[in-house]
Amino acid sequence: MSTAAAEHAPGRAEADGIAARARGLTKAYGSGETTVLALDSVDVDIARGRFTAVMGPSGSGKSTLMHCLAGLDSVSAGQVWLGDTEITGLKDRELTRLRRDRVGFVFQSFNLVPTLSAGENITLPMDIAGRAPDQEWLDRVIDALGLRDRLTHRPAQLSGGQQQRVACARALASRPELIFADEPTGNLDSRSGLEVLGFLREAVDALGQTVVMVTHDPSAAAHSDLVLFLGDGRIVDEMPRPTAQAVLERLKRFDPLRATGGEGEASAPGDAPGDVPGSEG
Repeated sequence: MSTAAAEHAPGRAEADGIAARARGLTKAYGSGETTVLALDSVDVDIARGRFTAVMGPSGSGKSTLMHCLAGLDSVSAGQVWLGDTEITGLKDRELTRLRRDRVGFVFQSFNLVPTLSAGENITLPMDIAGRAPDQEWLDRVIDALGLRDRLTHRPAQLSGGQQQRVACARALASRPELIFADEPTGNLDSRSGLEVLGFLREAVDALGQTVVMVTHDPSAAAHSDLVLFLGDGRIVDEMPRPTAQAVLERLKRFDPLRATGGEGEASAPGDAPGDVPGSEG
């Protein structure tokens, strides 16, 4: 199922209006009888300047899709582009440089360096790359996230919500083409979670960023412009202009556990959060 507003021929790398795309994206874990197909010939376009949420039951492949689009995981078959650059087949060093320069990451584990201040964590990827930040843009991000009076604090001196806002600022500091957020509110209370979601929304609307967020929370997905639903490694549906209730009802079709009111999710290949080295985020 192709998810773009307009169809494109497979293999065509038109970047205008598209931040990332995949054609025939397949990811398999294991071999022989133990093979698990996490992604099954997925075609997807991520619109530039939009907020896209990815949802699905445990093991549906939603985190694997994000990791492959971000170049964090290799693909078994198919092609992936970031803008007009095909990233499948890039050498490790080229891929690391591309992630560092053009992609931002926000994960539920924050991934902050405990010995550095908030300000130092925010600029860490650029410091490692030997690049000076655009101070005007950096100031805009810091003020938008309300971190001006927390820049000298270390992570242990910050609340969970403040730590996640620092992680968001780090992701935005280099003004990347695309921001990937994997369950960014998973370790936060509801108030802090709403703050982070509100900022991701503002990053799209006011700062012109492109955000892709993996989430299991219908309320979080309601902040997006478009929700993509995954099932058994394929995109099975999509919902523009989502509401929390509409997303919940749609999920019940794909997830029997939700439909019966059950709780908890078993982990499976293709749905586990990934660790991102600080030098690449």
